[in-house]
Amino acid sequence: MAMIAPARAGRVEEADAFLIDAGGAESNVAAHVAALGHETRWFSRLGDDALGRRVARQLASRGIDVSDVVFDRRHPTGLYVKDPGRGVIYHRSGSAASLLSAADAERVDLDGVAVMHVSGITAALSSSAADFLDRMIRRARRADVTVSIDVNHRAVLWAPGRAAAALDALARQADILFAGRDEAEFLWATPTAQDVRRRFPEVPELVVKDGDIGATAFVGDREVFEPSERVDVVDVVGAGDAFAGGYLAARLSGAAVADRLRSGHARAAFTLTTMGDSIGERITR
Repeated sequence: MAMIAPARAGRVEEADAFLIDAGGAESNVAAHVAALGHETRWFSRLGDDALGRRVARQLASRGIDVSDVVFDRRHPTGLYVKDPGRGVIYHRSGSAASLLSAADAERVDLDGVAVMHVSGITAALSSSAADFLDRMIRRARRADVTVSIDVNHRAVLWAPGRAAAALDALARQADILFAGRDEAEFLWATPTAQDVRRRFPEVPELVVKDGDIGATAFVGDREVFEPSERVDVVDVVGAGDAFAGGYLAARLSGAAVADRLRSGHARAAFTLTTMGDSIGERITR
């Protein structure tokens, strides 16, 4: 999607200048992985419109391969507006990305891909988008590509009961699973990182993020905790994606589990001081 936010920290209704940037869970992760020196490729549908072309150009400028992206002439690029301290307003009903389908999954080139990262948000957009996600995971399995999944529960997108069941099924397909402790507690009544691990014992690599406390990784029988970095927060949106990007980049570099967690925290801390969701410029208050 395209993202609009005040250029300086403050309310939307009082802002005089705005930042227009690319945003969205998977592209955010790709941006951080690319910034840390790895090759990344991103796929979605964008509207064949000014915002869609701008999003593609901005992602490409961050070192992300967008050559597989489909530009849809019939449906617009999704948009969201960040109002710091007051949440996010989404305008994506009927957007090009919400109409992803299983047929789109066949367009994605998995040649040379080590890790495929997807988000639970996609499963909530539409039934066809959920089919796209399922097909992509099946294709990755056949191609021996590691599947990374971020739960990314968005309460505004679906009813709690439906979300809990669908995201549980999705999570169990992961080789690497990222989950927020708070979202896991809301969805599955698992209040601690250890409870989340007990719910998903079959996931080879589970990372439970706990906001400004820290993150715990369960890799096989190992449990590793690293505290979060302390920063002056401008905006929290995108920090979870930044963490996943930092973690995955370190993993691709062969780093130890503790170093993966520290890399994730470093990228999250960077994003917490920006208005952009991924590699946005730092702004003044």
